[in-house]
Formats: sequence, structure tokens, C-alpha cells
Amino acid sequence: MFPADIHPKLAEALTQKGYAAATPVQATVLEAGTAGRDLLVSARTGSGKTVAFGLAMGPDILGDHGPIGDRRAPLALCVAPTRELALQVQRELIWLYGASGARVLSCVGGMDIRREQKLLAQGCDIVVGTPGRLCDHIERNHLHMENLRTVVLDEADEMLDLGFREELERILDAAPDRRRTLLFSATIPRTIATMAKTYQRDALRIVATEAETQHADIDYQAVRIAPSDIEHATVNLLRFYEAGAALVFCSTREAVRRLHANLVERGFVVVALSGELSQTERTHALQALRDRRARVCVATDVAARGIDIPDLGLVIHADLPRDAETLQHRSGRTGRAGSKGVCAILVPHSRRRIAERLLQTANIEASWVSPPSVEDIRAKDQERMLEEIVSSAETVEEDAGLVALLLERLGPEALAAALIRQSRARLPAPEELADSGPPPPMGERTPRQGFEQTVWFRIAMGRNRNAEARWILPMICRRGHLTKQDIGAIRVLERETRFEIKASAADRFLEAANKSQGADDVTIELAEGAPPPPRTDRGPRPERKPYRERVERAEGPDGEHPKHAGRAEAERVVAQAAPERQEQHERPAYVERPRRDDRPPRPDRPAKSNWSPPIDGVVPAAPAKSYKTGWAKPKPGPGAGPSGGKSNDWKPKSEFQAAKGGEWKPKGPGGGFKGKPGGKPKFKPRAPK
Repeated sequence: MFPADIHPKLAEALTQKGYAAATPVQATVLEAGTAGRDLLVSARTGSGKTVAFGLAMGPDILGDHGPIGDRRAPLALCVAPTRELALQVQRELIWLYGASGARVLSCVGGMDIRREQKLLAQGCDIVVGTPGRLCDHIERNHLHMENLRTVVLDEADEMLDLGFREELERILDAAPDRRRTLLFSATIPRTIATMAKTYQRDALRIVATEAETQHADIDYQAVRIAPSDIEHATVNLLRFYEAGAALVFCSTREAVRRLHANLVERGFVVVALSGELSQTERTHALQALRDRRARVCVATDVAARGIDIPDLGLVIHADLPRDAETLQHRSGRTGRAGSKGVCAILVPHSRRRIAERLLQTANIEASWVSPPSVEDIRAKDQERMLEEIVSSAETVEEDAGLVALLLERLGPEALAAALIRQSRARLPAPEELADSGPPPPMGERTPRQGFEQTVWFRIAMGRNRNAEARWILPMICRRGHLTKQDIGAIRVLERETRFEIKASAADRFLEAANKSQGADDVTIELAEGAPPPPRTDRGPRPERKPYRERVERAEGPDGEHPKHAGRAEAERVVAQAAPERQEQHERPAYVERPRRDDRPPRPDRPAKSNWSPPIDGVVPAAPAKSYKTGWAKPKPGPGAGPSGGKSNDWKPKSEFQAAKGGEWKPKGPGGGFKGKPGGKPKFKPRAPK
């Protein structure tokens, strides 16, 4: 139950909405010791955080007869990381404060800023917005902060991950010091804790739910598929569960566009949601999902946080998330407010280990299953069809005549068959999938698709001859006329290398390899059995002890490393023998060498002749003609000419004109040479063109 001391208007709104009991985070926030204090709250996604901080800031906004103040400046400010989450928070606060008469406005990017300016000028009680747009209104003096009593940071860790630290600091610095700061986040990393110490006063730390426990309302399933069956498996999962609303996550915008187009082509009513869409398109997509005009949404991680869609019963990870935190936030879109949901993680064979690490890091125990087959989907359709027909089998008087006419014309069996065909015609057809087989034991390699039947070959060279797979693979392709898609594992052993070839290509590979046997010094032959598999009995690596314990164990009780136990004795022996060895190998010091000035002069070398001795029958070439340095005439450029009567003395035009008694002015707007030799130089500006 909710506490009895909450505002009557808020209690009335909760009753009308159907809230009978408070969630753990809501009950913790409303305890007696939290009134008027700054709060640092961490709670799982979908636990009712929006209603929690809406109730927590109620005493700061509402008085006995409604909102406090004259609305010229807002009393509460809520900051959210994305536009969708900000608009969702606005909708939640509108119904929560609707009975009290409080006015809630949104200021988000992508919307008309002039319209937001007019609404802010008309006055409001609560403002919900994104960091960038709120900073714009503060700088333009549209948003007044002097009456602010409460500031709420929702999904603070996501805002810091998106790079909104400067905007958040600007907003908090502009808020009054007497404000109350409520910080809500799914996790509390070090960056959030640092911000809390800076901008909160004696904050009360609240952990509403244990982060280590798995969400009990979500059924996690790891679906084993072939790498090429991602789209087909998505289709079959959507057809098998037929949830009221489903959310499919992809890693890139291009993947969203491709999967959205394929689902539309197959007959699904689907919308797309990604960062490249405008705010209007994103709002319409989410509204279509809430209004049941669409049942599937293909989205990037922009929809991984804060999006609350009623009756969202299925979440599909078409692409694996980048980390465990993203996995938890994606999956948290379903199983909200006590409802049940299914989270299906598509795991190709090549990415099974990555998926296992993600699940282990997130502390999630998922059941490994195969994707639904065509037979499973047909059986599920039959169950749903029977339930639907039985629930609507009541006969109405106005339909009795039509029912009798249909039975007279078609008969019961034909009428039932027509009804079944009509029901199946509006459903997308399921897809045939490759058999993924049972999951291999932990530690074993998963065979690639198409390599279930292989033949092993060997080469008589291994690590002893520096064999490496990177140059063995192209050699195998060249010798056997294959591509790398036909070659499986390559294992380099001590004295040989073994590799596997698809059974369908083994015969022609061996024939082609024998024909090109003399091309190089490598002999390829059939191997007797498969090579020994990699070791799997090593077990997990033992846990490392703390640094101080490792150092003490390594150094020993007396602080000396066991490796260096005899170092002191060895150094003593070397020190005793050092003087004798030094006398044998010692070189004279540099100061004892004769100085360069005291050395005897070097004997004169004979002069080197310029000509080699004459050879009979060979006439020596004439010596090259020597030219006076600087005598060669330079190449004249634009405006150059002779000066001083010497043909080899070329000067630029400026010097040439100055030698004749004129004056040179640099070229420019209205400039140039004006003047005559012997006369007074003139310089007249030219009129601009």
C-alpha cells in the first residue's frame, strides 16, 4: 500500500490509474526519513522509477489547494537522456498531477523551439527535457530557475555515457543552491558517485533492488542459429509468440533498415526506430506501437532505455549487445510492472562464446533452445485459432440467418475449412531454418556449418620448420584448387601440420594436389584419423591473490626472492676475483694516451696526378671548358630587361625603371610606375573599377 501521508490529489490519480500497491523503489522513496533530503537511487529498469520521483517531489510542488507559486518560473525540473524518455516522463507526470492542476511541459531536441518558448512564457509547474535543449532555453533566458525547488536526473549514467556532462553541470550550476536534487540511475558507477558528491548535500543512498539478481518476470532464452538464419529466426520467433507488441534490437542503422524492409515484405505490421529518423517520425512510430496500429518495432539501442510500451511481451536481440549493461536495459523493456515477458537472444555458432560471457557478466541464466520450427508454429497457430473461435462462438440473433445460409450452402466441414484458410491467409508464412543441433559442452569447439563430415590431410612440416596457418592456407587453396570456405581447422603440431577439408571436396582436392606435387617442396597426403583435440581439462584459472600476498609469498620470510637466494654468495665470489681479472683485461685510461698535438706528423703522401698513364691507341678527351662563376645569363622573367649596357646584366623591371630615374610603386589597386627619366616621378591613384 501507498503511505497515507501522500497528497490527496496524487492518491486520487493513483487510484484512477489502478495502482493498488507501491513497488519497492516507490515504497523506499516515500519513507519518513527521505522527506526533504537529496536522494541517490539505483533501481532496476521497469521498477516504477518515474512514478517514484513523481511522488517524491510532490510535497515541493503541491500545497493544500494545488501547485505552489504563480507559474512564472517552474518548481521542478526533470532531465532525461533521450527525447523518447523525456516525452514518456511527461506523459507519466501529466496523469499523476492531472487531478492537482499542475502544468507539465516538455523541452526536447527536434521540436519547434519557438513553440516551447511561448509555452514557457505562459507559465508551468514542471519542465521535462533533454540536456541540450534545456541549456539552450537557459542561455536564451526562456527558462527561469529562481523558483526551482527540485531537480531530477533520470538515467544519469546514460546521460554521462552520451557525453552530456557539461550540459548537466551547466544546468545544476544555474539551479538555486537551496534546491533538492534527486538522482535516479540503474547503476551507480564512479562518475555518478563523483557528481553526487559535488552537487548533492548529504544524499541518502537507496538501493531498491539487488542488481545481482535476475529479473524474475523475464524468461531468458538463448536461441542457437546458423549465422545466415538471423532474419528467418526473427520471423519464426515473432510468429511463434504472437505477442501484443514486440521489440527487435539491431546494432546499426543499416541493420534496422534491412530487417524492417524484410519484415514488411513478409506481411508484418512493423515500424522502425533509429537515430537517423526525425523526432516526428520517432514519435509516430512509438505511438503506432502503443495504439496497436503496429505490433513490431525494429530499433537500435536508442530504444534500450526508458521506453515503456504496454503489453510488450517479446524482446528479440537480433544482434548481440555490446556489453552486459546494454543487454539488461534492452531486456528490461519487457516484464515491466509485474507482467511477464520473453527475451530471445539470437546466438550464431560463431558467437556462442561471446554470448556466454555476456550472460555470465550480467548474471543471467538463460535456457539454450532451438528456434521454433514450421511444425511448432503451425501447432501454436492451431491452439490460438481454437481459443479465438471458441471465445467468439456465441450466436447473435441478427447473424442467425447468415449462419443458416452458410451451413446450407457449404456444410459444416467446408465452412470450417474456409474459416481456417481465411485465418491463415492473414498470417505471415514461417521460414525453414537450418538444424542447429544440441548445444556442445562447455569448452568444446562448435563445428562450422557444412563441416559435419570432413577428411583430414597432413603436411610433413610443423613448428620445427616454422609452419604457420597464415601461409599454409593460401598454399592449400593454390595446390588443391579450393577456396577458404572449403577448408576447416588447421592445426600446427611439432613435426607436422594437419587440416580438414569438406568431405564433398576431398577427392578432387587430393587429385589436384597430386598433379601439382612438384610445384614446391611440400607433400600433401591423407592423415590417419583426426589430430588430438585441444586440451579442455585445464579448468578455470585460479583466482589471483592480492598483490601484497603475492609479493610476500615470492620474497620469502626474509624479504629475499627464492630465485635470488644465492645472489649474495655469487656476488662475493665475483668481487674477490674482480681485481685479478681487471688487471688482465684493463685498458689504459684516456688521460695516459698521447695527446693529438704530441703525435708525430703524418708522412707526406705523393701528389695524385690528374691523368692516368697514356694507353696506346687511346686519345685522351679534351678537358671540360671552365666557365666564370655567375657569368651565365639568367633567364629573363616578366618585366625584365638589360641595364647598364651589358648584355649579361639582367635586372628586374623595378630596378630597370629606377635606374632610368623613375620611381617604382608596387602594383595594387590604382598603383603602378609613373614617371620619366630625368623628370619628377609621379604616382597617381587609379579609380576603382
